[in-house]
Amino acid sequence: MPAYHSSYNEDPDMRQVGNVAILPIRTKIRGPAPPLADPNGADIIDETLDLFRANSLFRNFEIKGPADRLLIVLILYVSDCLEKLGKSRSGPSQLEAGKMLSTLSVDSFAIPGDATFSLNSHYAAPASRTDSDYLRQYLVQVRQEVAARLVERLYADGTGKPSKWWMSFQKRRFMNRSLGS
Repeated sequence: MPAYHSSYNEDPDMRQVGNVAILPIRTKIRGPAPPLADPNGADIIDETLDLFRANSLFRNFEIKGPADRLLIVLILYVSDCLEKLGKSRSGPSQLEAGKMLSTLSVDSFAIPGDATFSLNSHYAAPASRTDSDYLRQYLVQVRQEVAARLVERLYADGTGKPSKWWMSFQKRRFMNRSLGS
């Protein structure tokens, strides 16, 4: 059974840095990401969170376009977020989880082209220093938005504890990889 791919791969107006898609997102966080045309529409972050649990069961993933490369980075980041939250014995409160993931989203991390980026064989490095800086700022903004929406989903049941259905994936590694955040 094949993994689930991004529905944004066929977007003809997609900007790319290296070979990573720069897609519009729905956010209130300041940054370089283009705004989503439909403020109520789904974006790559919704798609990432919807596909995370299914895709994290796969060891192989055929990249079909630049949006898949962004999807991979975001799925691996969600994995790192769950791992960070899982290190707490009793599970953090929603407020504590939000703070932990907010900090994780802006911590130093490798991007495609950096020597320490774990998937460089599948990604092209940005063409210039300006492109590299833009990609880093875009990924910080997207990571912040992923963290905020992930916390909403983890605590959606109102019990004050993270969802066991999400936390059961804290040790699963998509493609047996980690971003090493």
